[in-house]
Formats: sequence, C-alpha cells, structure tokens
Amino acid sequence: MKKKKLWTLGVMLLLILSTILAACGGSDTKDTGSKDTSTGGDSAGSGEPKILVYGRGGDSVALDPAVVTDGESFTVTANIYETLVNFGEQDVTINPGLAKSWEASEDGLTYTFQLQEGVKFHDGTDFNAEAVVKNIERWKSSTDKYPYFSTQFVVGGKQIIDSVTAEGDYTVVFKLSQPQAPFLKNLAMSPFAIASPTAFEADEEGLSTNPVGTGPFKFVSWVRNDSITIEKNPDYYIDGYPKLDKVIYRSIPENSARLNDLIAGNIDVADGLSPSDKGTIEGDANLQLIERPSMNVGYLGLTVTRPPFDNVKVRQAVNYAIDKQALVDAFYEGLAEPAKNPMPPVITGYNDEVTGYTYDPEKAKALLAEAGYDGKEIELWAMPVPRPYMPDGQKIAEAIQKNLEDVGIKSKIVSYEWATYLDKAEKGEADAFLLGWTGDNGDADNFLYSLLDGDNIGSNNYTFYDNQELHKLLTAAQTEIDEDKRNELYKQAQVIISEDAPWVPLAHSTPILAANKKVTNYIAHPTGSDRLDAIDIQ
Repeated sequence: MKKKKLWTLGVMLLLILSTILAACGGSDTKDTGSKDTSTGGDSAGSGEPKILVYGRGGDSVALDPAVVTDGESFTVTANIYETLVNFGEQDVTINPGLAKSWEASEDGLTYTFQLQEGVKFHDGTDFNAEAVVKNIERWKSSTDKYPYFSTQFVVGGKQIIDSVTAEGDYTVVFKLSQPQAPFLKNLAMSPFAIASPTAFEADEEGLSTNPVGTGPFKFVSWVRNDSITIEKNPDYYIDGYPKLDKVIYRSIPENSARLNDLIAGNIDVADGLSPSDKGTIEGDANLQLIERPSMNVGYLGLTVTRPPFDNVKVRQAVNYAIDKQALVDAFYEGLAEPAKNPMPPVITGYNDEVTGYTYDPEKAKALLAEAGYDGKEIELWAMPVPRPYMPDGQKIAEAIQKNLEDVGIKSKIVSYEWATYLDKAEKGEADAFLLGWTGDNGDADNFLYSLLDGDNIGSNNYTFYDNQELHKLLTAAQTEIDEDKRNELYKQAQVIISEDAPWVPLAHSTPILAANKKVTNYIAHPTGSDRLDAIDIQ
C-alpha cells in the first residue's frame, strides 16, 4: 500500500550515498561480476565482510510492516524487526521471540507475556513493556491505516484487543474482548513486529523508508526498484548472530535474468524462480535447489461490485471456463496442484468434499446465456512481478484470456507497477485480477476471513465480496476453542464461497529458490518471510 513519503534532507543525502554504494556493490547487472557483490564466501577466509546478495522479482512497497500487505516488503522487514512470538524454523508452531514466555487465562481473555531483557532497538531505545504497549496502541488507533491489524484483530467493527498494559519493565498483559483461537499465531505474523516508539513518535511516515526494529540486521539504504541494503546489528542480543555482515536485496523483475545472475555469480540467492528453472538448477554443480513448503493459493479475483461479475452466474461461468490443470501443467512444471478452495489442503479445516468447478466450456457458455451476458470486453489484470503462487503473471493471464475468449468473454490484459497494482485493486478498480496469498500463520482464519469476509473490504478482500451467512460462520470460528467444531465451521464456509464464486482458485504451488552452494543453512519458511540470521557463507 502506498504511503506518502516525508523526505528530509538527511534522507536525500542517504539515498545519494546509497546509490554510490550500490554501484560499488554491483547493483548494475550489466557491468559487475561476482567478485564485488556476492558470494561473500570468496572473502570468508580472508577476513573480509560476508555479504549476501539476494535476488528477488520486485521491490518492497514500504518498510514499516504495520502498513503493508505485500510479501516483498515482509521479505525485508522480517530481518529488521521482530515479533513477540516466533514461528518455528520450518513450521507455524509458536516459539519465544521478544517475549521469552507467556501464560493464557482459562477463559482465553487474558495473556501475560514476560519479555526478553537487555534488548535495544537499532536507534538505542530500550525494548521494554512500555515499547510494546505503544506499538499496540499505535495499531489500535487507526484500523484503516494498519490493514493487517484490522484484518486479524477487528471483527464486526469490534477490537479483539481490549487493552494492553505494562506491569513493570518486562511484563505485558493483554485483555481481549472475546477469545480468539489464533491469537498467538496472529501475533507471530510479520505485520505485528515491534518498532521503536522513539522512531514512530518522531516521524511515523518516515518509518516506511527508515525502519527501526530490534532484529539481527539494521537498515542502511534503499534505492527504489534497485536495491535495499541491511547490515549486521552488532548489538543483537542473541550471541553469535547474525552470521552475515551485510545483505543486499536486489530487484530483478525478469525470472530468467535473475537465474542468469545467480549462475554468473552476481547474486547468491534467487527467489521467485520459474518452476521450469528446476532442471537448470539441479544440473549446475555450483547451485543448490531450495523448495519452500507449500502454504499458498494463486487466484483470479472477480470484483463482485463491477459488471459483469456482479452476477453470480457470470462468476460461475468463468470458473468453468478456465482449464486449471492446463495452467498447472504449462507454468508450474509439476510443482503445483489445481486449487478448488481458497485455502490449501495443508491447512486444518480444509473441505475436500467441495467439488469445485471442472473445466467445462459448454457449461460456461450456458451460464453466460442464462445471465444475459452482453459480451462487453473486460479488463484482465496481470501481476507485474513473480510471486510464489504465480510464477509468471503475464503468461498465465494470456492463457486465461484464451480460455475466456473460447466461451465468448473478450478481455484486455493490463498491468501496473506492483505497488500501484495493489493499490488500485484494493480500491476495487479491477474487473478481474490475478493475485494470491501465502499464509501468514497456517490458520484457516488467515485465508477465509482475511481474504473473503466483508469486514476486510478495503484491506485484503479485493473482490468486495460480502456474504452475511459466511460472516457469521467465520466470526463464530474465531472464538470457537473446540478444534473439531471450528473445523466444521470452516468447511461450511468453503461450500458457500464455492457457490458464490468470487474467485477462481487456480493453484497451490511449491515455490522454489536457488542459492550458490557456498550459502549454508538457508531455511525457506512456508510463510515466505525468511529469517537470514542463521545463514552463513563458506
């Protein structure tokens, strides 16, 4: 989501300096080789800094995790900021983070956290209970401004976190207005990282371009659409971490260019690669293939407030018109499965009995005739960046365009720069749009309520879909502690969503990354937000 930037003279000087540093560090893919920018392993034995260059498909939108919704932003912020509780290294179990322990009351309405001691923010501010309170109060102050807070902690206009108080320097008590089954999982999500209150009280807008957390790396510079540089936090409270001295995130939109840069040694890690690159990676003795555990969905959204998709029969017709298996075969190279529900089968509460929509062009034509579809051309929005759930938005859009044409729906493919794409889609300006979601916490609520409940129109519900029967089921599931009853509510919800068809769920993918073999201990997390503190270069 785009935020207005407050540019100070200091920031401008920092950007000028960072541009010079980026050029010296090899941000120009045409002229630099591996010696300058990457494979810090080349210098590991000589005492020179260990520098990891991370190639990705798009730039971040902002570096304040509280105000963004995109994965490219969280890719970076996950290494600058930290949350009260953490997910496990390769799963979504809950582990200590900035809170070393916690206790929940029997009624599920009170959570008491004991915090780590001796932790400082990158600007020297002490991390303590008061800092946590100020962060929570910041999020609570404006549900419109902080999209994830409104998605995860506001239900029907009612805030789940009733109050948060500091009891001493290192004890924080949360009082909830109602039990919330995924409360701890929500707190572990990247958007709820704790920022320096000194920083956001002085210049909240500035936090988007000058992030200040407690994490293993500190922000250095950002050259828009080129590179973001972070460096080792020398005061990090966990001894021996991070292993790296510096990380440079480079934006390389073309998948093939990103892979070529990896092969040439210009970068050390390449994210968002095409499934078709798997064979090339496995055949290169200098590279290693890394598979991210699947916890995502790629989809075609149909904005239900815009004709012709305000007619449920047209939406159902589009679902029948698209050959999902052909898409998976053509663009995912065996690293995906066709989707029929808005959440992947690995999520508890998945309803395998939902039949979904088989590829049936004749059925699609019949439904369009029943709907009285007038044949007017629609806009089909193609994602401009590769994402784990959508390896090539343009090519997938072209295949969908052909499927739609076969049943009588004419479409024009359009796209925008990534931040603009998200902003315009969020405002309901698209007819049909490609997008997707990588689960933030491994809970069904994070898919169904976050993406398809009426409460989240203007946030993560880009289709503007609003069904009150569905809303009752999803809000009931949030407070249901009995796991079996909760799963049944989610299964009923998936039936309603399938019938109303605000989406065409396309695929659940197994995303791939690749790295130079000198990079060790890279662990790809299913949420897509990879911590780099344990990574080393040999």
